[in-house]
This record gives sequence, C-alpha cells and structure tokens, in this order.
Amino acid sequence: MRTTNLRLSSLLLQKTTSRSYASQATTARINRKVDYEKTPVLYKTEKAARTAYGLGSESSLEWQNYTQAVCSAMHHAMKVDDNVVLFGEDVAFGGVFRCSKGLADEFGTARVFNTPLTEQGIAGFGIGCAAAGMKPIAEIQFADYVFPAFDQIVNEAAKFRYREGATGQHCGGLVLRMPCGSVGHGALYHSQSPEALFAHVPGVRVVMPRSPSQAKGMLISSILQCNDPVIFMEPKTLYRAAEEFVPRDGFNLPLDKAEVLKEGKDLTVISYGQPLYLCSEATQTLEKEMKGLSVELIDLRAIYPWDRETVLKSVNKTGRAVVVHESMLNAGVGAEMAASIQEGAFLRLEAPVARVAGWDVHAGLIFEKYNVPDIVRIYDAMKRTLNY
Repeated sequence: MRTTNLRLSSLLLQKTTSRSYASQATTARINRKVDYEKTPVLYKTEKAARTAYGLGSESSLEWQNYTQAVCSAMHHAMKVDDNVVLFGEDVAFGGVFRCSKGLADEFGTARVFNTPLTEQGIAGFGIGCAAAGMKPIAEIQFADYVFPAFDQIVNEAAKFRYREGATGQHCGGLVLRMPCGSVGHGALYHSQSPEALFAHVPGVRVVMPRSPSQAKGMLISSILQCNDPVIFMEPKTLYRAAEEFVPRDGFNLPLDKAEVLKEGKDLTVISYGQPLYLCSEATQTLEKEMKGLSVELIDLRAIYPWDRETVLKSVNKTGRAVVVHESMLNAGVGAEMAASIQEGAFLRLEAPVARVAGWDVHAGLIFEKYNVPDIVRIYDAMKRTLNY
C-alpha cells in the first residue's frame, strides 16, 4: 500500500510540475482565450499605427481584419503593376476565406482566375509566369495541400536564380500564399503548419506575418520587390480575429527582419504568427507575478532567411531564451534557433534555450487543441528558464 501511495504521489507531482497541456476553462487564471480586442500585439489606436509605421496625420488609415488586409495588398499590387496575376482554387469567387473578394470583378478574369485542383500545376504555372516576367500570386487553398507542389517549389522555383547564373533571370514575384495552422477543428488535413520544411530550401523566402498591417506590408514587398519566390504563410485563425488600423496606401515591410515588439532585460521570447499572442498573454501574467521582471518579445516575421542579428543581440542582453512555434518540435524552427543561439551567445546563457512547440504527432480532430502550444505551456517554460 505504501509503495502504491508513493507512486501515486510521484505521478501527481510530475503532473503538477510538468503539464503536458491545459484546456481553456472559463474560470482559468492563466490559460484563458486571447482577447484580440485588447492585445498589445495589434495596433488598436490610430496613434499606435502611425507611430509604428512613421506616418504623419495626413496619412489615411483603415480598420481591417487580416483577410481584408491581404485583399488590400493584392489590390494595390494589381493596381500599380499590370504584370500581377492571381490564380488558385476558387480565387475568382473570392476564395474560401474571402481574401480575393471583388478582385475578379475589378481586374477581370484574365488576371484573376480559378485553376483545377492541382497544386503541382498551380506552382508550376506560377514559376512559368514569373520566368516570363510576370508577378504571379498563386494561392494554395490550405498549406496542408501544398505537398504535391513540393517538387516544383524545391527543384524549380528555388533553384531558378542560381541555375541562371549571370543572366540575371529569376522567378521573383512568384508568391505562394497559403493559409496555415490550427483553428481547433481542422484535424489531419486543415491544421498543419509546414514552414520548417520550406526553411530547409535555399532560394525561397518563408514569411508568416502576425497581423493585418504586417500582412499587407510584407505581401506587397513579396509581390513587387523580391527577386526570390516567397512562401507566404497566413495563420488562418487570425483571418477574422485579428483587427487593427492599417495604412490605406501601399507600403513595404522587410522580408528578412525580426521586430522587437516589447523590450526587456531578463528573458527573450521569440515567436511568429498566432503563438505571438499567446506569448504576449504569458508575458503579461508572469510580469504581474514576478515584480521587476522584464521580458523581451520578438516577432521573427521572416522564418527563412531569419534575422540572427536581432535575436542574438537580445539573448546576449538577457541571457535566457524561449522559442515558441505551432509546428512540431522535432527539427522545427526552434531547433535551428536554439543551435544558433548557443553558437552566438553561449557565454552569456544563464539557462538552456527552451522550446515550446506542437507535439510530434498528427492532429486528431478532438485532440487538436492539445497539440499546439497554449499560454500555460509557454508560461511554464518561461518560469523554468528564469528559475534555472
């Protein structure tokens, strides 16, 4: 009996000190739902948006959600450059998420048109258009569907500029847009976030904007300014949830720079896409509990090539780092970042680099919400790193 009690106590202690997941109870203190109306990650006032983008009072702003911002970016690109075309499954009807709503009506079916259900064909057609001097926006309806196009992306698009050498030819302007990530009920084929696979391919850029304004600025840069094909990943759970003030006119954001969203001195938290909102919530909770604690929060934005300089500068200052992403842990973006941090900030590290990520399993329908990081898992990782 005593042995049984000891084993039970040990199991209870393990569960208390190392949570595998937590559900969002209505009375939860930490693991609550993100309040997108109050989060500091979004620019909820005109002043905040103008300050962030260096805009004067004469510049117009619009209140937009993520979907509207993506549509606005494509509208701007098509307006200023007749070589921009948009195609994919159902895009002429506005797309399943309405990101291309109204574009076919304004620009015509020669520039906005539907394709057959063939991701390999969509990517291959895009590569050919870009090679001919056009600027194609190829929509993959869900990131989960992109795998048949992998050969075209890896062996054609990514190698194109390298193969052409001194001729100057490239297939820049090709943007492969794809909704990605979990929404809680996507299950096996509508919940994946495959950014790490593309981050292993030299010759492409991989980005994941966190917000409407970031999506607009980065998408315009991807279409009109980049000489490399861009894998443009859009967290679909943010399409309707994330709303903020966005510059009305076209503007550009860099495709290779991280952004420090909140400065701090004790711990660096690095993330991108939707988990940034969870990191912000965890940070606010922990800073209230630990008086004087100051956490630095970084939005990676560009997953490949990624901004090592900004990340290493921060970790060399704080001495501690936590990396958070939704895709699976093994060989994920966090693994590369952890390796780079130990190479570039080893003597300043006060604790091992912590990673919070999706588990190394497929996302079954009823278990999907337990597969991705939540606020408690991030909070626990931050606390362990600080107490190491």
